[in-house]
Amino acid sequence: MSNNATNQIGLEKADMSEVINKLNSLLSSYHMFYINVRGYHWNVKGEHFFTLHPQFEELYTNLQVEIDEIAERILTLGGTPLHAYSDFAQHTSISEDKNVKDGNACVKGVVTGLQSLIEEQREVSALAEKAEDQGTADLVDEYVQQQEKLIWMYNAFLG
Repeated sequence: MSNNATNQIGLEKADMSEVINKLNSLLSSYHMFYINVRGYHWNVKGEHFFTLHPQFEELYTNLQVEIDEIAERILTLGGTPLHAYSDFAQHTSISEDKNVKDGNACVKGVVTGLQSLIEEQREVSALAEKAEDQGTADLVDEYVQQQEKLIWMYNAFLG
């Protein structure tokens, strides 16, 4: 069934290299966003602490699962997931957000990060569909749907 031109799930290896590279960039962005959200969780102060502290924990817990799913998808496609912070810092679309304590500033950082992930995932989805990789497209499309709702909810918090 499989030959040297296809990976373990029957997709053309040549077509998958670009998808794998985009997924590794997305993985890097997820890691940077995860680190930012952990910082928001640890450092948020003010009147909304009791609302935001657990909300950020729920968000970064979900990000951990998604990070693992993206890395496993890279492996399924025959690639190697990036796994060093220096690689993440080089390939991310998200900037570090240091020393943020104000609740509204934390929420704005979450919205900005989610918007970046969505933009990147739409690119991954289009590239995956072009390569007939419906599994990758479906994975990131599901993330986009969830994150669009989160953006609406966090923006509602901001007023």
